[in-house]
Amino acid sequence: MNPTERKSLDWTKYILALFITVAMFATAYYLSSRFNNARIADIRGAEDQLSLDLLSNETQYELLGEQGCEDITKNPGLSDVLNSLASRLSYAEDHLGATNSEVMALKKQYSLLEIKDYLLMQKIAAKCGSKTRPVFILYFYSNVGNCTDCAREGEVLTYLRQTYPLLRVYSFDYGLDLSAAKTLISVRKIGPEMPALVINNRPAVYGFQTVDSIIKFAPEIGKMSTTSATTTQ
Repeated sequence: MNPTERKSLDWTKYILALFITVAMFATAYYLSSRFNNARIADIRGAEDQLSLDLLSNETQYELLGEQGCEDITKNPGLSDVLNSLASRLSYAEDHLGATNSEVMALKKQYSLLEIKDYLLMQKIAAKCGSKTRPVFILYFYSNVGNCTDCAREGEVLTYLRQTYPLLRVYSFDYGLDLSAAKTLISVRKIGPEMPALVINNRPAVYGFQTVDSIIKFAPEIGKMSTTSATTTQ
């Protein structure tokens, strides 16, 4: 093979390698995009269903009034659905980015659903208080800066929520541009230090809190019925 033929063959190899590489990246991007779009559609569908369920619960509460506490507390809220939705939203946030427009829109809708559920459950707890009265935790975190304690706090709260079925944890991005969330932050007098917890309407506590410190701060949590937990903190 003469030098000219060898040079031509080398260029053919380079072009073929480049073509294969581009094709692989294009295929991976296409599949990733399809998968992410499917996740977004799944979250949006779950939020729409949750919105309908909340409206149904609110309507049931209004219809039954004080005489229907027993019926209302048979299905006292949508904690499991909210928790599942939070996990899926967290996945989308990790893979698409916290500032992704689709993720931000989903997070705003999710935060509104959390606030609506929180307000409804507060009404039910006040009017239909019982020995199984839930405990409420408002958890404020930040995606801005290096809030490593926010991720750790989220793990602690997940453990507590799995251990105590009646514990209701609502998480909010402190920097979310949503008027309802900002109003909640203002009403609860939440400062910029993150993470921050509001437990059963007590003043906010700031910084990382362990399982023990949270229960010490709110002993009513330790008195709640538990389920078996597979992990410890």
